[in-house]
Formats: sequence, structure tokens, C-alpha cells
Amino acid sequence: MTYLFHLLQPQEKLRITKNAIAKMLNIPLNLIIRVECWTYVIFIHRQDRGGQFISYRQLREWQNAVASQIQKCQNLSQLNSLWIAIELDWYRYQAQYADNYLEFVQGVWSDRKSQLNQQSRISLAANY
Repeated sequence: MTYLFHLLQPQEKLRITKNAIAKMLNIPLNLIIRVECWTYVIFIHRQDRGGQFISYRQLREWQNAVASQIQKCQNLSQLNSLWIAIELDWYRYQAQYADNYLEFVQGVWSDRKSQLNQQSRISLAANY
């Protein structure tokens, strides 16, 4: 389990719905009989083809959880450490991620970095 996976704890913290799975798989909702969130993967019991496994990393909920973690960073050190974890996870499991994932989280990370830099400048100016 990677640091990022441990941090997000998808089995416990992500709310995975049949609607989200159907949309991601581009299938009608009625084909999904049951969704089971296991520790490392999601098992989908489908009416048309039996069982199917998918990675949490494929879901929009994962992407939103990563963005939320970025927004929670209180300083640049935390932000940079999180970015390293994000990149390592993406490089290792790149095939499991959506095509636009890294571009999306880079944008969120960049915005948060700008916010923290601005807060730092304001804090320094207030001390003088």
C-alpha cells in the first residue's frame, strides 16, 4: 500500500455509489447487481458478465479525495511532501489512473501553493 493510498483510506472514506460505477464503466445502472468496496479494489457484480474488479484510482471520488488532501495542507512543506506521494503513486500505478488525473491535481496543487506563498508573504510583511 502506498503512502497516498494509506492517507486516503478509500475503503473507509470514499462514498462509492452504483451510479458512479455505472457512469465510469459507461454501462446502464441496471447491469450492476452489487458493489463491494474491498481494501485495495472494488468488486462489481454485473448482470451481463459476472464479476469485475476496478481500482479506486479510476474513480472521480479518488481524484476529489486527493484534491481535498491538497487543500488541507497547512504549509509548503506538507504540500511538497504530499506532491511527492502523489507523483510516486501516479508513476507506479499510472495505468489505473484516468487520463486527465495528473493535470487536474497539478492545477489544484499549483493553486494551493500560490495561496500558501501569499499567506507566507503577508505573514512576513506583518512582522516588519
